[in-house]
Amino acid sequence: MFMRIVNRAEEAIICILLVLTTLLVFVDVVMRFGFNTGFMWSQELTLHMSAWFVLFGASYGLKVGSHIGMDAFVKLFSRGGRRLLTGIASILAIVYCSLILYGSWIYLKKMKMIGITLEDLPIPTWLAHGLLLVGFIFLTVRLLIILWSIITDKADGFKHADEAKESMELAEEITKGEESS
Repeated sequence: MFMRIVNRAEEAIICILLVLTTLLVFVDVVMRFGFNTGFMWSQELTLHMSAWFVLFGASYGLKVGSHIGMDAFVKLFSRGGRRLLTGIASILAIVYCSLILYGSWIYLKKMKMIGITLEDLPIPTWLAHGLLLVGFIFLTVRLLIILWSIITDKADGFKHADEAKESMELAEEITKGEESS
């Protein structure tokens, strides 16, 4: 139940960020080229929203398996070997996320102590950059879920997008469609 709420929240945030970023850029382009004016703060806000989108998107990509995998070497191994290598990769990724989380915590604590705001927006820097913590917590949770599925033998690797396989399936569909017409 908790993970379902987290999943829905993550998807909603990604959708909202995508729509708002697109609208903001569109309005700013119309204002600049149509009326020779614009918002001073839009570039900074767009930059931050894009960064938030990337952090949430990385976590979501792990969940749905949309990251492209370089797993030709790993596929040479037996199921047990793939599980071992994926487990090691998951642990290393979790260690990396932990280091980023630790560094982010120190950075955000210092930004809050100093009291700096963004250049063009009256928003505290620690608040705007606070998504570093949120994004990497989401990523760490996704990695822990993958590691648990490896430990419990429910998976033997990361879910990856297989573009070559998808391309071949699409080519077959097109060929069948042309032959039947």
